[in-house]
Amino acid sequence: MKGIDDIESYLMKMELPHDEPRDGTWLVKGIDGIDNIVITLAGPVLVFRVKVMEVPRHNREELYRTLLELNATEMMHGAYGIEGDAVVISDALQLENLDYNEFAATVDDITLAVASHHGRLARFREAA
Repeated sequence: MKGIDDIESYLMKMELPHDEPRDGTWLVKGIDGIDNIVITLAGPVLVFRVKVMEVPRHNREELYRTLLELNATEMMHGAYGIEGDAVVISDALQLENLDYNEFAATVDDITLAVASHHGRLARFREAA
């Protein structure tokens, strides 16, 4: 089964700048339009999570419909969800069979989703 050293080598091979605030958790930084992708070892799975935006106070039903449509039509890995007051993209991969290509495809899919869905989701953001 894969472990911390394997994940670290995948991050280095992809040349992704990252910090490791604690064993088994990495904050990937410096990818266009994304503050942090959080990658965490959780038992037999590797969990990926990125915060996309705050849930707005208005037009929630329309936002939720848009997120469900994106999940059904455009998300190859992972899915949009709501965590607290945030819209997030999350994914989980089994460590037992994890390889570099699967890891890279998941990171790429998350970054592509954030970039390509920005226009559709930006209209739901509320002015600060």
